[in-house]
Amino acid sequence: MRPSPAEIVRTLVAGRLPGLVHLACRPGLHHARHATDPEGRVLLLVPVVSDLAAALGDQDRAVAVVLDVLDLPPAAGAPSLGRALVSGWARRLAGDEARAAAVDFARVEPTGDLLDVGTRLRLFRFEVAEARWHRAGELRRVDLQAYAEAEPDPLHPVEAGLLAQLGEEHAARLTDYLRRQLGLSAGPADHAPRIERIDRYGMLVTFGRPGARRRARLAFGRRLADPAELTRLLHPVLRAG
Repeated sequence: MRPSPAEIVRTLVAGRLPGLVHLACRPGLHHARHATDPEGRVLLLVPVVSDLAAALGDQDRAVAVVLDVLDLPPAAGAPSLGRALVSGWARRLAGDEARAAAVDFARVEPTGDLLDVGTRLRLFRFEVAEARWHRAGELRRVDLQAYAEAEPDPLHPVEAGLLAQLGEEHAARLTDYLRRQLGLSAGPADHAPRIERIDRYGMLVTFGRPGARRRARLAFGRRLADPAELTRLLHPVLRAG
């Protein structure tokens, strides 16, 4: 089991990673704070005094935009999930629409700046008309219905912290567990298996001698709902070794 392309794109554009916005027929890229609502629509939180706000214009005109989000691996050498590119027609929100969108944005990033929507900041929203996933030199189109139905991976925002905690507090027991799962015998410390990535479906593990390390995926057997489920799943392993 592993995340589908639609799930990966939803995870990347959820709002936890930096995003760049490109506007049709206009040069350059704009840094933008963004989030997605439960339907996968993209929300852009834009300062009123900014080049991006000027380019997007007022609420009566929709502008074609592309949001580009690159995954940031939790540690050096770990593989990236790639890049998500989603596009649509962005429109400024006002009134009740803006207030409802601010609530959706706050579920992802509860920033106090949302209190300034309508004065110092503006919210724009677009439905995704095209979704693409770029990884390892391959660009794939993602089915829009699959995109809308997918959920962002709840482990992705806390992945780096999980890996650090496992490595610092449970290193020996975790190494023993990974060796058993992979059928490896004991060996030098620099040959030991370690977890590079975690998602709701499993773990990506690297092992072997330096310069010739290999990767293997260990599946959880079910899709995890949240980080607490991962804790419950690993607790017997880490407690008993």
